[in-house]
Amino acid sequence: MIELSDVRLEVPSEAPPGLDLARTSLFLDLDGTLAPIEATPDAVRPEPLRTETLKALGKALSGRMAVLSGRPISEVDAILEGAVPNVAGQHGLERRCARDGLHRTPPHPALAEAGELLDGFASADRGLLVERKSAAVAIHYRASPTSGPAVLELVRRLAKQHDLVLQEGRMVAELRTPGPDKGEALRAFMAIEPFSGGAPLMIGDDLTDEDAFASAVDLGGAAILVGPPRPSLARWRLSSPDALLAWLGAAIPTQQPLPFREIVS
Repeated sequence: MIELSDVRLEVPSEAPPGLDLARTSLFLDLDGTLAPIEATPDAVRPEPLRTETLKALGKALSGRMAVLSGRPISEVDAILEGAVPNVAGQHGLERRCARDGLHRTPPHPALAEAGELLDGFASADRGLLVERKSAAVAIHYRASPTSGPAVLELVRRLAKQHDLVLQEGRMVAELRTPGPDKGEALRAFMAIEPFSGGAPLMIGDDLTDEDAFASAVDLGGAAILVGPPRPSLARWRLSSPDALLAWLGAAIPTQQPLPFREIVS
């Protein structure tokens, strides 16, 4: 397996070639990738064009498509309106496969205490938002970016004290139960049919997606970065979720085009 510390990360600049439906097992992040980042997690809503595109892609790929998200599976299902049956939630701590059932990592017993400490910390700053999940707790500071250093200092201390895994993302820090990450989730999908019949392509935007990028590359596949340029294991880049949706839609074989939406880079 590729270790991120062992490789020199490049800044991808080229757009990807067309999606090879016959040979690809497709893995997609949700927030910042399939959907724009919003001020709060619950502001992300279903979008008809995205839903129909994913349904058509799932058929065209013969089921070789999964979403790997930091959200719980139930939230992924609500936002994507059940369009993708194969989902890894909470960065891999829960995984559902149409062929392999549902797998969940039991929550760490220290999560409740860590969550209470984050609640207390956030109560002094209206721009901080604590998000509780079954096997993790996250604190968002997008609305209070100046609080970032203090947030990170706190979560790093809590992770060390309570033997939790710290997952840092864009304006969010998450304390997770030790267990699978997105890279391991991708590998678990690739070990079974129908995914094992294709080369993995992982598409994501955040640092939390780099583990899955690494696994895809290690298994002979590739990765695409969505959003602003940054050093990454990804080979290609698309500018935004809208650009990704247009790229995915262009690969769908259909006599009736999907609804048109102007793409703003």
